[in-house]
Amino acid sequence: MEKKPKSEKPVDSQEKKDELEKKDELDNQNSQDQQIREMGQVLLSENQEDIRVELLTIIGEVEGHESAPSHSKTTKYEHVLPKLAMIEDDQSIEGLLILLNTVGGDVEAGLAIAEMIASLSKPTVSLVLGGGHSIGVPMAVSADYSFVVPSATMVIHPVRSSGMFIGVAQTYRNMEKIQDRITGFISRHSGISKERLEELMLDTTQLVKDVGTMLEGEEAVKEGLIDEVGGISSALQKLYSMIHTKKKKRKENL
Repeated sequence: MEKKPKSEKPVDSQEKKDELEKKDELDNQNSQDQQIREMGQVLLSENQEDIRVELLTIIGEVEGHESAPSHSKTTKYEHVLPKLAMIEDDQSIEGLLILLNTVGGDVEAGLAIAEMIASLSKPTVSLVLGGGHSIGVPMAVSADYSFVVPSATMVIHPVRSSGMFIGVAQTYRNMEKIQDRITGFISRHSGISKERLEELMLDTTQLVKDVGTMLEGEEAVKEGLIDEVGGISSALQKLYSMIHTKKKKRKENL
């Protein structure tokens, strides 16, 4: 007598669903890990506020039209600009947190990033860690609200040019115009006046073999350059508060 084959145990639908959810979580984690490795970006969504915030880091040298040396840690503006456009377009993302620790870099690239951040319709908060030097200053103040940790420094100095250039009056005027664009942007997006900013830029007593000023965290706030001294917790709480305020106003206008 032939034995009947054993019927296969039916797959539990809940068990299958749990496996699929775990796979999705793993895929999302791998995707976020890749974003962090390649561009220093990650989505913050596991919070009690149930708010989706994009984290953007600007680290090292801001790379512009020319590639930096291979050993330099850089932030590439051709990566940052599309990401900012995606953040603006994505209705599920409610705010942006920017972490900065930069030595500066390409002026045109830095100003382009700063203008993009300033033009976002979503709440933005920046946090300076380590340093926000040179063209890093406009990027730090481009957010709706800015923080700096006590140990961080911000270096303000006149615009510089590398490579060969023609020593004529037109070149000097062009450098002046570039400087005016930088100081104008900073003064419009912070509490420091253009006159005071230029005074700090031309200080000859602070930096060795250079012109400019180095401000520590508390000093940057006293000068009106940065809004507040604080860390990651303060920055996130401020951003959540701004997002809640925006949601409340939107409901009132309905």
